Amino acid sequence: MEINQAEFITSAVRPAQYPEHSLYEVAFVGRSNVGKSSLINSLTNRRKLAKVSNTPGRTRLINFFLINESFYLVDLPGYGYAKVSKTEKEKWGHYIEDYLTNREELTKVVLLVDSRHEPTSDDKLMYNWIKHYGYEVIVVATKCDKLRSNDRQKNKKIIKEALEMEEGETFIYYSSTTRSGREELLSILFNNSHK
Repeated sequence: MEINQAEFITSAVRPAQYPEHSLYEVAFVGRSNVGKSSLINSLTNRRKLAKVSNTPGRTRLINFFLINESFYLVDLPGYGYAKVSKTEKEKWGHYIEDYLTNREELTKVVLLVDSRHEPTSDDKLMYNWIKHYGYEVIVVATKCDKLRSNDRQKNKKIIKEALEMEEGETFIYYSSTTRSGREELLSILFNNSHK
């Protein structure tokens, strides 16, 4: 499984702006500093496909990327960034909720968490929310290159217990720097099982 073509299609804030197609979609969601844009760029082998910023909270729109002309990756606004106004946060919340509850083409949601820290209350809410709406949830723990190898098992246990993950649910360690976990995540993305 390899991504040979990745193209930014559009940014949207409401359903009327979403691309019209019959392809399946995989959404990426996580805290604003979890490394979503870096992960998308490393997955697609495109350094500037998703805009990477040193300032968390820059992704304020829902961004659609067409992959191999066969499915879409959808980058949702990051949550939990303290320096964003309450009004702005609520606006993002509505964009995300509207997309996740009403988008028929959506089949999977990839929840990104920081491998070095216990998931936040926002991460737990998002995980439960994804499950509540019946999507296949894939938990990807980013920045794992910053973990010592003997901390990996311990942190995996902490993350899975904090989220109350069930037996058999997918957990992947990922590094955008070393590309560890890339093949495993790609095989999941290409395997389209509808919700």
